[in-house]
Amino acid sequence: MLKSLALFVLILCTTLVVTQSQVIKPNSAQTIHNTCLETPYYEQCMKYLTADPKSSTADVYGLALIMVNVMKDKANIGLNKINQLIATSPSDQKVALNSCAEKYNAIIATDVPQATKGLQNKNPKLAEDSAVHASDAVVACWKGLPGNSPLIAENLVMRDASTITSHICRQLVLSGGI
Repeated sequence: MLKSLALFVLILCTTLVVTQSQVIKPNSAQTIHNTCLETPYYEQCMKYLTADPKSSTADVYGLALIMVNVMKDKANIGLNKINQLIATSPSDQKVALNSCAEKYNAIIATDVPQATKGLQNKNPKLAEDSAVHASDAVVACWKGLPGNSPLIAENLVMRDASTITSHICRQLVLSGGI
């Protein structure tokens, strides 16, 4: 009888721990979905966040940090493309490409670290401002390349990633940084 009671208590405790851990899980697909709904590029947001395994346990700050890393990756891809184009482009296009290279370098060297620092220090406004600055820099690059720009794809991806990031950070600002 005592063994049966001990076994029952053990099963009951295990069941409670398992069911309660599911209830207090810090994030889920629903949280990612709800976060992405508040951005202008829902599909891309879902794609970027669900591609990172850390998103399944991240809070909204963690989701914003994932997007800052996406910004960094996309900026590096864009900068590599710019550097390739500079090496092979006519001199009249090199001025505009060099300007784009400066903008992408600033995103990597300044905007990404500031956004990361802002999120780590629970200052989502700093992170939002950095992401907005990155988006503005990409748009300026885009406008500086006349006609059919060889950077259209990279600029679009980078603009979308930084815009998604700024909107997620804005959610944190509006919620009081919680």
